[in-house]
Amino acid sequence: MATRLLDRLKSGGCEGCPHYVDPSKADLSNGDHIVALSGNPNTGKSSIFNALTGLRQHVGNWPGKTVTRAEGGFASGGKRYKLVDLPGTYSLLSASVEEEIARDFLLFGNPDAVITVMDATAIERNLNLGLQILEITDRVVIALNLMDEARRHGIEVDHRGLAKALGVPVIPTVARTREGLDDLVQAVSDVIDGKIRNSPRRIPLDPDLESAVGELIPAIRQAFPGLKAHRWIALRLLDGDPTVRRAVESGEPIGVGRG
Repeated sequence: MATRLLDRLKSGGCEGCPHYVDPSKADLSNGDHIVALSGNPNTGKSSIFNALTGLRQHVGNWPGKTVTRAEGGFASGGKRYKLVDLPGTYSLLSASVEEEIARDFLLFGNPDAVITVMDATAIERNLNLGLQILEITDRVVIALNLMDEARRHGIEVDHRGLAKALGVPVIPTVARTREGLDDLVQAVSDVIDGKIRNSPRRIPLDPDLESAVGELIPAIRQAFPGLKAHRWIALRLLDGDPTVRRAVESGEPIGVGRG
């Protein structure tokens, strides 16, 4: 399979296409930095978005979709940040329109950082999405939200241990009271500026799968020169993801021209 996909990539890439930016997805003109906000449903993601952006936000639909798109802005340290609230999803495996939108923006919207919101009372359930995002980008900050609920239920969370295990900053937050939000913004700024150098955890692969991924990555890098998520795309191709496969075979960037 890896050899056949490799041949298709060599013959049908889209070198020269502006594939890593899809201007129809969001108005990114205002702000020094673009930050994506991701997370499972019911983690308080919208509360964090509202607390950070206040009245500096607008809501519409993703072009061609019925899924709501919210964008807003905030300022810190003399810089402006555009915050794009991605649809709440449990994964990025394109099983739904929401998952495709979130995945495509992370791949092609080229955000400077990603805030991934996790529920402090259900960390294990949230790790599936979190680990997938860490495969796509290392510019991630975890907002460990609903810490007040965790305390109320007697749940002790070692956020420093979690940060060490994941290789990215983990900031305890309570969006409702703005607890931890200043630290969250500072961590995002430090990741963007390179003051914090993340080393995200990646799931070890079976040796045969790792070899197949290694075969594909050079061709993906050549076919999609602006992307950084070569390993993730290779895994999706080998897993038979139909949307990624169509993009490879047609030479059309994922997420561009579909709405």
